[in-house]
Amino acid sequence: MIIALAQISPFLGNVSRNLDLHLEYAEKARRAGVDVLVFPELSLTGYKLRDLVAETARDPRSSREFKKLRDASRGVALVAGFVEEKPSERGLYYNSLVYLHKGSILHLHRKVFLPNSGMFEELRFFARGRDVRAFGTPWGRTGLLICRDFLHLNSHYLLFADGAEISLTASAAPGRGAAGPDGFATSRMWEIMGETVARTTGTVVVYCNRVGIEDGAVFAGGSFVFDPSGRPAARAPYVDSAFVLAEIDPAAVRRARQAMPLKRDDRPEVTLANLERIVRRDENQ
Repeated sequence: MIIALAQISPFLGNVSRNLDLHLEYAEKARRAGVDVLVFPELSLTGYKLRDLVAETARDPRSSREFKKLRDASRGVALVAGFVEEKPSERGLYYNSLVYLHKGSILHLHRKVFLPNSGMFEELRFFARGRDVRAFGTPWGRTGLLICRDFLHLNSHYLLFADGAEISLTASAAPGRGAAGPDGFATSRMWEIMGETVARTTGTVVVYCNRVGIEDGAVFAGGSFVFDPSGRPAARAPYVDSAFVLAEIDPAAVRRARQAMPLKRDDRPEVTLANLERIVRRDENQ
């Protein structure tokens, strides 16, 4: 299995130009024999949209832009970020990620954990997603996460319990702290989490971050792939745009879970019972 990371700098609020960029990378990936091409968070719109949220919102089942992306997905599976507006919920917007394959929508994930402090103000503009789940693909059960979702351990556990073998995260994470050959100070946070999750769950962990500058925010790049044993399979540079390939052996998940049988020994019913106890206790306080 070949996974490609499109570490791009989207054009803020310009869906048409970003669509062209996606189609360009999709063709490049198809020619390279890529199976799955992953773009960053809100790759079709840019991140700091504010009043442009409504203008850039799309329904992936009916918009003309997604018709072109679905057509492109016949040559390579695509994971792209966008602002979603459902016909049944007009005026309600989600920070969403879609997985397209063979002209169809295999899965759609709405960001669950919306940051809302410092430079982040997502709760002003977006509704919260409610589901974290795995779904079937030709390369194994897969889960989607968006940026802050990745930093919450329960997101990874839910995918693990739901049988995910591949975890794909799209991000728009800014860099903070001095940048050098080892990236921004914050870059290591994402990398440590990725390595830890891969090693402890026996999952292929893919993280695609964006680059560029918006409203003074410098997005860090530094996208990566860890194999199910926690070894780096690919790394993108910090700050600069990049197109990075990672080749993953589909049998690697099986080998990793045989070597460390945490999946075999997991007890989700214990987790569920204790979470219910904790929620009841907190509600009664």
